[in-house]
Amino acid sequence: MAQNFRRYTLNGVGTGATSITAANSYDTVIGIRLANVTSNMILVDAYINDASNDIHLVKSAPIPAGSSLELIDGASKVILQSGDQLFIKSDTASSVDAWISMVDAIST
Repeated sequence: MAQNFRRYTLNGVGTGATSITAANSYDTVIGIRLANVTSNMILVDAYINDASNDIHLVKSAPIPAGSSLELIDGASKVILQSGDQLFIKSDTASSVDAWISMVDAIST
């Protein structure tokens, strides 16, 4: 069986919550990297909405100027089921670039 790897990107995420992806099956997030593209420290949120609740992966996490934050590392993974949406938000306008790596579906 082959695995379908996907990547999703956003640049210049700001103060409005921005959806990166919505799951259409059981999907696995294997990496989230958030980069501060400003010259000041920022605070970021990353959360999943399960159609009823916002479940934070990180809330108000500081990212120094010119640095990045890896939210999922090592053997860690986050499972999304159909309808779940992954959101990113910052306390500063146009301040975050995001790269998300996922395994979508498994082919037979």
